[in-house]
Order: sequence, then C-alpha cells, then structure tokens
Amino acid sequence: MENKTIGFAFCGSMCTYEKTFAALMQVKAAYERVIPIFSLASQSTDSRFGLAGEHMARAEKITGHPVLKTISDVEPLGPKKLLDLLVIAPCTGNTLAKLSHGIADGPVTMAAKSHLRNGRPVLLAISTNDGLSTAAENIGRLLARKHYYFVPFRQDDPIGKPTSLVAEPELLTPAIAAALSGKQLQPVLLGS
Repeated sequence: MENKTIGFAFCGSMCTYEKTFAALMQVKAAYERVIPIFSLASQSTDSRFGLAGEHMARAEKITGHPVLKTISDVEPLGPKKLLDLLVIAPCTGNTLAKLSHGIADGPVTMAAKSHLRNGRPVLLAISTNDGLSTAAENIGRLLARKHYYFVPFRQDDPIGKPTSLVAEPELLTPAIAAALSGKQLQPVLLGS
C-alpha cells in the first residue's frame, strides 16, 4: 500500500456509482489514506440508483474517513497540503464546465481549486451525456491545462447516446499512478 493521500470526489451521474464504488475499493487497497468528498448534488439526490445518505455511508465505510460535504470542509485541503492527488469520479459535464471556467461554488470544485494551488494533480473520470457536444469544449480546455489528467474514456453507447462519454473505471488506479508521476495514462480515447 502506497503512503499517499487521495481525495475521492463524487459528483452526480449516479448511474455510474456501482462501478465507481468498485474503483474506490481498488484505490483504497492501493493507497493508505482516501478521503471522500461529495458534491451538493451527490449528497442530496436520491435516485433509482440509491439514496444519497446510503452512498455517503458506503464511501465512509470503504475509506474509513468521514465524507467532506461543505466548502468549509474542503478549503483547508490546499493550504494544509492534505492531498497528493484529487480524483473526481464521476465527473459530470456540469463539473467539467465549472472546472474549465474556474468556478468554485461547491465542495468538489472548491476541493479542486484548493488542491491545485499546490501544483498537485487532479484526475477526472468523466461521465457525461454531452461529452461530444456541449462538454467537448471544456474537456479540450482541461486536457490542455497543467495538472489536470483524465482516466481514459470512451463512448458508452455510440448508437443510442452518440455524444455520451464515460471513463473506464478499471483504469482509475493505473491513471492515479501515472498522474502522480506527472503523466497522462494513454491512450486517453478508447475504442468501443
């Protein structure tokens, strides 16, 4: 187990949570300390994919750490240099837009802003139905921005949802190792 602290931030896209939780367990097995962070939407939205409170309790059980839920909770991450890397998974189109434009109006985007002040990596595991439409511009901006890395991604349903993109959860742990070394795991764009 590597002696690193990984922030693991959940956004919406609850349909990917089962695979995201499986990836979280792999991250926790590989890294000593994992700190869960939940966006306002993920901590308040009950859906057909489960109850928000149950998702937070599950993250706390896996990581052994309480969920950070407010801007006040996450703001010290940067000044105190508490994280070696911040994962945002799933990273929605809304979060991509906010990160791309420097908006820090919730726990996840503030965690990223606070963490980036130290020049440390942020790893995005995208899950967005508009990845090849309105979110494409923001993905492009973040691909070109220093300290941002992506879990390799693909179209998840090219016929039924031709603009939808989703990260490959099995590649999250290798993508963390690459980002900690200042490298983007390749290829970024996966085939179907």
